Amino acid sequence: MFATDTILAHIRRWVEIESPTERPDQINRLVDMVIADHAGLPVDIERVAGTEGHGDHLVVRSHWGQDKPGILILSHLDTVHPMGFITGRLPWRVEGDVAFGPGIYDMKSGACIAHHALKAIATAGAGKLGVTHLYVSDEEVGSPTSRPLIEALGRKAKYVLVTEPARDGGKIVTARKGVGRFDVHIRGVASHAGAKPHEGRSAVRELGHVILALEGLCDEARGVTVTVGVVSGGTKANVIPEEAHAAVDLRVPTIELAEELTAKILGLKPKTEGVSLTVTGGMNRPPFEQTPAAKALFEHAHTLAAGMGFELIGVSTGGGSDGNFTAPYAATLDGLGVDGKGAHTDYEQINIPTIVQRAELMRQLLATLG
Repeated sequence: MFATDTILAHIRRWVEIESPTERPDQINRLVDMVIADHAGLPVDIERVAGTEGHGDHLVVRSHWGQDKPGILILSHLDTVHPMGFITGRLPWRVEGDVAFGPGIYDMKSGACIAHHALKAIATAGAGKLGVTHLYVSDEEVGSPTSRPLIEALGRKAKYVLVTEPARDGGKIVTARKGVGRFDVHIRGVASHAGAKPHEGRSAVRELGHVILALEGLCDEARGVTVTVGVVSGGTKANVIPEEAHAAVDLRVPTIELAEELTAKILGLKPKTEGVSLTVTGGMNRPPFEQTPAAKALFEHAHTLAAGMGFELIGVSTGGGSDGNFTAPYAATLDGLGVDGKGAHTDYEQINIPTIVQRAELMRQLLATLG
């Protein structure tokens, strides 16, 4: 059904068009290629113009089955690697059973095998359900412009298959933590650190209290992590700092915990008299919890994999994806991409022998879900 060399060559074409999120021109070059790759297939193409400095999104709809809830495939075309990475630190190369390249694992190979699976189903006649394949351009920065489209299509779907990469030897993702993003702004009172220190109110000192309070919310037993990832403050060593800032990351496994922790973070109060504290932000991605319908979808995929001769293992992960947006509306299964490692690094890679295996699993899901 599938040939490794054919799909690998196709993945290479997509990888060699570098597409960092902040370069909509490059993403749109790749969108042009993806559209051309669908020529002759029984599908309708909708190109959604990018906004807010992002590239275009692409919606591919099968000619069949669009009159009822069907299958939504979610992929993203943007990557984190800056332009020039492929000619410097991470050139395309194949070493034995491993292929390297920027974005190859996260997630151009996953998007590409889904394209081949849809092509195989379309060539064979049709599946039981209609298929919609959405390619977005801004997933790596939280999907700010594609989220409404993802959610709208997710509400219409019965099943959602996400082509994020497989985990740790081919494991599939059955749940993801929700992701929150918050910004803390502290304003104190500046003064001379030597002559008039008593007249100042240090925003940086207050930031220390805030960091301890925020990271004190971590709760391993409940799966909660709060990370203060970026801090700044002050102007000169001899000036009591007037301002300080912090960027905060929250990860929670359930909607209830998302509500609880969001309220606590937004409700922080200053401990230093004369200092003001402002916290803004909220949940960027809701938790992706495994519903009964999602569990049944996983069991179906597990059975298909067993018939192919391998065991499909489900895992929960702390990282978010666009599957977080669809999980509340439709049975969602994630991590259906190619196995590998090194996402976002200068050794990002895929395991070539898993290309056909994952393409065939996707094909069988498209053929049998109904």
